[in-house]
Amino acid sequence: MSGGESKPSIGHSAIERYTTETYLNQNPTWGVEDSAWKARQVENILKRNKLQPQTFGEIGCGAGEILKQLSVVYPRAEFAGYEVSPHAFELCKARESDRVHFYLKDLCTEDAHFDALLCMDVFEHVEDYFGFLRAIKGRAEYKLFHIPLDISVLSVLRSLMMKARADLGHLHYYSKETALATLKDCGYDLVDVAFTTPFIDLPAKHFKTRLSRWPRRLTYAISPDWCTKLLGGCSLMVLAK
Repeated sequence: MSGGESKPSIGHSAIERYTTETYLNQNPTWGVEDSAWKARQVENILKRNKLQPQTFGEIGCGAGEILKQLSVVYPRAEFAGYEVSPHAFELCKARESDRVHFYLKDLCTEDAHFDALLCMDVFEHVEDYFGFLRAIKGRAEYKLFHIPLDISVLSVLRSLMMKARADLGHLHYYSKETALATLKDCGYDLVDVAFTTPFIDLPAKHFKTRLSRWPRRLTYAISPDWCTKLLGGCSLMVLAK
């Protein structure tokens, strides 16, 4: 970016949720229990496309566990995580190593470039998500997005999107179609797309969650697209250039 261009960031009113203790109080682990699973999704899509990045960046890295996990899979690569929350950054410090470094900075305002940039469950939190996506596009050759698909028939009927807004800070909600259209509208070329299925891969945290898994698993076995449209529970892993 040239010095005269504006550099979008996450947005002042939205960012307060993360710089104060609001998000920390609602999510004290910062989602670290799902990080190994998310790292596997990154590994899977890179392997499928025969890519071996030597430098990884992550914007909104949270507690830093995804990069720590990937550093084991890619022992010759270098990793840099960027986080705007001081509370998450405190968690990152324990995960630093000679190849994994973390920065309490907004990557949108930094002059940095990587082979692969991770944006894992991030841009649904950002007020100006179009500006944000355009700002990070030039930060890496390949971009990897993990996007929660909050829009489904069930989520609309049960107002689950408002729960995601209150508990997780989601400001925007996507279906598969709108998520991919958003990336295309921001100038990304889509290389590979895959559903991710926590209701199959991860242990249930609550009894009600266990009950909801069987209809999702059965519907997903018949049609992943219809499962996502009707019952939800999936996210989207996207590799883009």
